[in-house]
Amino acid sequence: MKASMQARLEQLERRLAEVNLLLSGEDAARDLDAFRRASREHAELAQVVDCYEAWKRAIADLRTAEQMRSEPAMREFADEEASAAAARAAEQEALLQRLLLPKDPNDERSVLLEIRAGTGGDESALFAGALLRMYLRFAERRGWRTEIVSSSESELGGYKEVIVRIDGDGAWSQLKFESGGHRVQRVPETEAQGRIHTSACTVAVMPEAEEVGEIDIDPDEIRIDVFRASGAGGQHVNRTESAVRITHLPTGMVAECQDDRSQHRNRDRAMQVLATRLKDHRMREAQAREAAQRKSLIGSGDRSERIRTYNFPQGRVTDHRINLTLYKLQQVMDGDLDEMIAALSAEHQARLVAELGEGVQ
Repeated sequence: MKASMQARLEQLERRLAEVNLLLSGEDAARDLDAFRRASREHAELAQVVDCYEAWKRAIADLRTAEQMRSEPAMREFADEEASAAAARAAEQEALLQRLLLPKDPNDERSVLLEIRAGTGGDESALFAGALLRMYLRFAERRGWRTEIVSSSESELGGYKEVIVRIDGDGAWSQLKFESGGHRVQRVPETEAQGRIHTSACTVAVMPEAEEVGEIDIDPDEIRIDVFRASGAGGQHVNRTESAVRITHLPTGMVAECQDDRSQHRNRDRAMQVLATRLKDHRMREAQAREAAQRKSLIGSGDRSERIRTYNFPQGRVTDHRINLTLYKLQQVMDGDLDEMIAALSAEHQARLVAELGEGVQ
């Protein structure tokens, strides 16, 4: 294993050096993409090799300590050394198991994140706006780029529906467990008697198709409608049919965009949204087939499932999938999702390791 990985590392290092020399000229964008892919693979392999080397050193230290136990004067020291080496070996072995788990091919992709208001009327729309702010702040902490692709605002300032593109390395790996039902319990601003209301929103996170051509969309299977945009925009809204709605006839999926004044740009954005939704639909179909053969994992994409509750009177947020409750609601709503996401990722990896062990037996 080590020899093949070491050879691949050396090959990648040569490739990185070659691409680095080609990053000027007409093919710079393509070369930069190749450089990024090679850099990611190099970093992943280097981590595996380093971990394997650390495990080997710990095993060697353990054997040396066990040999020292035969000398009475060294026995106490040898016991301490053996215990420490065994702990290091176990730690590196567990890490190596996680590093060698099958990689999600979409982990490094950017995402489209959709938030839709559900039960609760205006309060649900306001909560959708609060969730959008939470994810935008999280992306800002990561240094990711964000762009509102499409939105439908409510009368009180929230959102009936909003789609945001989050562009950054590892966006899918960090946000893929956010799909599902998000419930809020709080006293709405419009509630005169101070009663706690419960409302909900649905979040859908989808790995972005790298380009529309990645998903084969037959032109004969779509219908494109143009219409006048609604909402803010003044005379432009009233005079120009710039909004675009694309319907995928075989699935009934609809992608709509009206946020730009250019019909051409709205059409391109709607096609990107449609391609991403079709990619997501195929992913979830494949996951459903796998779930019929094994236990369902976190992040199965079941958006009807209530995954999280935000309780404002008690200042807590609870993720029901892993029974994790954090009493730091305001920090979470300000984009501090690190602890929640780390716990979900750790649980997901633990289940993968357990299933891998079951498969070996």
